[in-house]
Amino acid sequence: MDKKQEEKIQEEIIEEADIHADCKQKLVIAEDKYKRAIADYQNLVRRTGEQKMEWARSSNKELLLKLLPVLDTLMLAQKHIQDKGLEISVNQFIKLLEDEGVTKIKTIGEEYNPHIMEAVGTTKGENNKVIDEARVGFMIHDTVLRSAQVIVGKEE
Repeated sequence: MDKKQEEKIQEEIIEEADIHADCKQKLVIAEDKYKRAIADYQNLVRRTGEQKMEWARSSNKELLLKLLPVLDTLMLAQKHIQDKGLEISVNQFIKLLEDEGVTKIKTIGEEYNPHIMEAVGTTKGENNKVIDEARVGFMIHDTVLRSAQVIVGKEE
């Protein structure tokens, strides 16, 4: 083999090595794009699932807010009329709400909390303690659905 043939073979080897390196680089870039696309898709699936849950909660919240005045009326009637059927109906209503993640806000005897309670009056009593409840408040999961209206004690 003469010198020219050796140089040509070396040039071809270098050229093949460059092509191989270029292909390797393109493969790395393609793998990176593939991994990013998979991660983006997984994030999209997760976000879509979260949005669906939020929409369901939001629509449930609107319906529950419309039903609470009916419960208020039943509970008020129960205070004035001692009827076993009415008591059963109110308890079923409350049980249904609890099954949907709605719970009553505990107020009477508790420290006044402006985040979940609305003070509608004060009366003589232990300072900053809830003495009476004017309207029941409700939480759905960990959010206030409707704040409780309370009468707060005030020392004189």
